[in-house]
Amino acid sequence: MSTIAGEQSGGSPVECSIAGWELTDVIAFLRRFALAPTDLLRDATYRRLWTSIFISSFGGQVTLLALPLTAAVLLRASPTQMGFLTAMETAPFIIFSLPAGVWLDRVRKLPVYVVGEISVACAVASVPIAWWLGALSMSWLYVVAFVIGAVNTSAGSAAQVVLTQIVPRARLVEAHAKNALAQSTAEVSGPGAAGALIKLTGAPMALLADALLLLVSASILRGVPVKETPSAVNSPFWPAMREGLDFVRGHKLLIAMASCVGGWQLCSQAATVVQILFATRLLGLSEREVGLSYVALGLGTIAASAVGHRLARRFGPGPLLVSGFGICGAGWLLLALAPLNTYGIAAFPMTLLMYGVGAVFIFINFLALRQSVTPAPMLGRMTSTMRWLILLPAGPGALWGGWLGQHYGLRATLGFSGSAALLLALIAWQLPVIRSVRTLPTFKAEAVAPFSADRER
Repeated sequence: MSTIAGEQSGGSPVECSIAGWELTDVIAFLRRFALAPTDLLRDATYRRLWTSIFISSFGGQVTLLALPLTAAVLLRASPTQMGFLTAMETAPFIIFSLPAGVWLDRVRKLPVYVVGEISVACAVASVPIAWWLGALSMSWLYVVAFVIGAVNTSAGSAAQVVLTQIVPRARLVEAHAKNALAQSTAEVSGPGAAGALIKLTGAPMALLADALLLLVSASILRGVPVKETPSAVNSPFWPAMREGLDFVRGHKLLIAMASCVGGWQLCSQAATVVQILFATRLLGLSEREVGLSYVALGLGTIAASAVGHRLARRFGPGPLLVSGFGICGAGWLLLALAPLNTYGIAAFPMTLLMYGVGAVFIFINFLALRQSVTPAPMLGRMTSTMRWLILLPAGPGALWGGWLGQHYGLRATLGFSGSAALLLALIAWQLPVIRSVRTLPTFKAEAVAPFSADRER
């Protein structure tokens, strides 16, 4: 039984024990979890951004499950239709990314980010409304997916630029790792709650939770103090867009990373199309069991986020990025070869866990590397150009995954994704421009103010 006792006599120090622990031991234990004096989360501005990311990520877990489950279970979508649904969300990146990048370099990014959160909230809230009115169909889901993708084309790029306005370039890997940790924490707690909510209310109605959380996130973002003055003099629109393309094309590291991550996106989108179909139709998992399985995705991303910054410092951002391709590929192959029994059911969350680890290793380094070598006036165009390049293969990947799954079975799609990702890792390792990156490059043409833990909190 725990005891709490305190006594003072004869000038001796106060003795306090909690289950046999001295007070000093308890304090020392708690201090292990205290933030370091220069930790980014001690900065009030970054902490507000981080909180918003966590809240919107938690809501995103509902949409991550509810939207495809609505299609797969309620509307009985085929693998090809699931492929179209995924492709509709990536299509706007291909269509709008380049002009959106030019526009972003001419406006304040934070308002774009805030309006984007509100717009996505409205889009996902339309699904339960359509379901309640009896108008829900795959065509409606295609439109919702397209709207979400269109908003994320500009607002997602704006969010990445906002981070560079808050955090100094030298700490971008650390910032992306902490952002990934916020998303990972949501991925651990979110899927179980999402699965239970879907079981209780149905997949369409569960999307209202995401809409509400996105509105909360937007309200938090409105208070982020970002000082930004858009340029009063801008070059003509089309030449400015070409400048962004020329900047990326002239940088060997950016081109190499875009090619490799674009190939990984093709594999990832193909696998994503069939994962839930494999779980519900072959393994026989319920909506709640699928939600609980996705907790493993969060555990993988938390583990990778917690050690990613340290691993990048030890092995280098380039090698760690390449390892992410291999980890994801091994996970997809594991599920492709899984038997339809208890071992197969265990393989599904293991695949998600490996995907979580690999994706974090890829993106915390990919984002930090590309931002560290880009001047501030070019960040919007570089970000949109890079997103455009890596997502060009995503739509075809989703369609290919759906077609392959429909005609040759779901295992064929997973086997393709796993094998192609492992081959991609081998190819990327042969590229010195990626493999040799052992430290984060610095852009020396621009002075960056150092982070201060004494900034107003």
